[in-house]
Amino acid sequence: MGAMDEDDTGGGGVATETQERTRTARPRLFSVLIHNDDYTTREFVVYVLERIFHHSEGEATRIMLHVHRNGLGVAGVFTREIAETKMHKVERLARRNEYPLRLSMEPAEDES
Repeated sequence: MGAMDEDDTGGGGVATETQERTRTARPRLFSVLIHNDDYTTREFVVYVLERIFHHSEGEATRIMLHVHRNGLGVAGVFTREIAETKMHKVERLARRNEYPLRLSMEPAEDES
């Protein structure tokens, strides 16, 4: 036998290691809430729900009526960054139109 047998090189193959896969955690989700007030028009709330939150006219109307009757309603559920961006867009739009529309966000209910 020579200086190097096939056994010395591990059978001539490539050595591999098994790596454990780590699961990427889902980002936490937040509900964007619309608060009812006595000054912001129903039409403006529907407009915001359609344009900023991308709801259909029927769904936007349903959410607006829920907010009107209950004082609070969910406009949508998003990651923190998207929720904050949408809130800022709506608040700027409301101020430009002289409405006191207020939004807030809270951690969404756990989906598990």
